[in-house]
Amino acid sequence: MSTLELEAPGYELHFEPLDDPSKGCAFPCDAHGRVDMDHLDDTVLHHYLFARAVIGKLFRLPAVRPRSH
Repeated sequence: MSTLELEAPGYELHFEPLDDPSKGCAFPCDAHGRVDMDHLDDTVLHHYLFARAVIGKLFRLPAVRPRSH
């Protein structure tokens, strides 16, 4: 990822829950859905790894979408 993408990513990787749409989560990513885990703080990294681990149980497959500002 370029420095510009890290400073102002234009996309997010959105995890939509299987049951309650208000409990979704999103993480900054590039246009291909790659999240730079080295630049996430510990709490956000923990939430990201959890969301990935429970795909199909709590969340649908994530989708890349333009970041809302």
